[in-house]
Amino acid sequence: MNTSSNKPSIALINPGELQRQLALLPEDDDSAALEEIAEWLDACRQGEVSGNARFQIARLLDGAAQPRISALTKEYLHTTRLPKPRENQLWTLIHGIWEKIARQYEICVKYGRRGEKGADMVRAQLALAVTRVIVAWGQVIKWKGFRYSPVDKDCWARLGAAYLLAESEGFAEKTLQMHAEHGGITSPFAEYLRILIFHASSLDCLPPQEIDLADRLIAHTQTEFVFSTERTLQSVWWLDAATAMPPTRLTDAAQTPAPTLRFFHPGQAQARLKMLEQEIEYSNVIPARLRLETSAQGLLPVIQHLAACWTPAPPQRQHARYRVKHQMVVLPGFINAFIVVSPEFGGKSLGLPQEEWIADNVSQGGFGAIVKEIKGDWLGVGALLAMQPGGEGNWLLGLVRRYQRVSEQEAQVGIETLSRRVTGIDVGPRDSSLPPSTPALWLQDDDPKGDMRFVLPLNTFAAGESLEFSYSGRRIALTPVRRLEQGNDYEIAAYRAAVIATPKT
Repeated sequence: MNTSSNKPSIALINPGELQRQLALLPEDDDSAALEEIAEWLDACRQGEVSGNARFQIARLLDGAAQPRISALTKEYLHTTRLPKPRENQLWTLIHGIWEKIARQYEICVKYGRRGEKGADMVRAQLALAVTRVIVAWGQVIKWKGFRYSPVDKDCWARLGAAYLLAESEGFAEKTLQMHAEHGGITSPFAEYLRILIFHASSLDCLPPQEIDLADRLIAHTQTEFVFSTERTLQSVWWLDAATAMPPTRLTDAAQTPAPTLRFFHPGQAQARLKMLEQEIEYSNVIPARLRLETSAQGLLPVIQHLAACWTPAPPQRQHARYRVKHQMVVLPGFINAFIVVSPEFGGKSLGLPQEEWIADNVSQGGFGAIVKEIKGDWLGVGALLAMQPGGEGNWLLGLVRRYQRVSEQEAQVGIETLSRRVTGIDVGPRDSSLPPSTPALWLQDDDPKGDMRFVLPLNTFAAGESLEFSYSGRRIALTPVRRLEQGNDYEIAAYRAAVIATPKT
């Protein structure tokens, strides 16, 4: 901390002094400022402070934190190739500050509910304090989502307790002015429902940027959801708000009756998403009312994902899965995959950073696997893998489509198999804008009469630039069709192929 060691004690005695000290926070270092605010929050939680003073301090620190959180969140989500140490620092700082804010407001709520002397301000603004508890715990859950980490049961219990208090006090649907960075007008009910929908929407198959977009789309469509104390034929999810449980899909098993059971379903939200999808596809422009800083191509997959999740019946798997239990050798990234599938290397992985995972289910479309030890920072949704099931045979190419941390060292992943027949080739330009030789992975499972897919280094594909390569003595021209998707170190593109020269007989 860049300030004197007695500053927290001065701040706790006098909220006015704290306000003056907050004005001295570094303007050009959001991380340092947020670290200092975190120290004040810790000092306030541990100190003996009256209810009114504590509430004033909580609001001052919360308000000072919000623009810093907003700026650092943008850095976390939108910096291209953010260094992993910085990414970890940002996640730890922002996740931690939200938890500290939540716990600080919880203490304020206790003062206000007990009606203690010197807590009349808290009692008068109890709805605001409770709403900020819900918002803060909701952000803790969201940031755990960015890391695919499990949500602590205690978090769900605290979130549910805050919402039930809002119901019992009669202000669950009272509209309140919140932080401008969080969207302005809201209510305890709106914030609670938003995080329930967030958790119910299976976002562990999206990268963090798309998880954030999904959360913002939820905020725009959640008014279409129907939330009730009674189960109906339309109910899709349920939870007991008085327990440490997240929302889950309803099954035929009966729930034990309890006054704290809550049920919800999408109502017209899915239809609204479909209309939005059609609007964007037609205009190729994101409506200004959404206030989202992304491209139409970046938003459409998120809309489609949410629409698929918000169905009365859970999305069905395309292929049947079968339980297995065998070792699987895995190599991360484009370059390693290119080496092991290139003919000159003979499929050998000697010296490469291979890992051993446990495949626990398999289908025609891919694998489910257990990672017992997370060894690096590369693993996440969208990661490209070369895989060797059983540790032998030919190498398959796959993408991580679902990622969930079980603990700091263990994770479960869902892998889509891109191709079971892959070869490494060198492609060259039919003009001079690309290097004379570029490594590529040819996915040979594709129908030879249709478009062919290639995995290329990032930023290789260009709509107007044709490529060519040689294979089995033939020169083959590739006319670009479209980029299919991209990751940290690769992109997948479709090309139309034509033989332009054959070997002489």
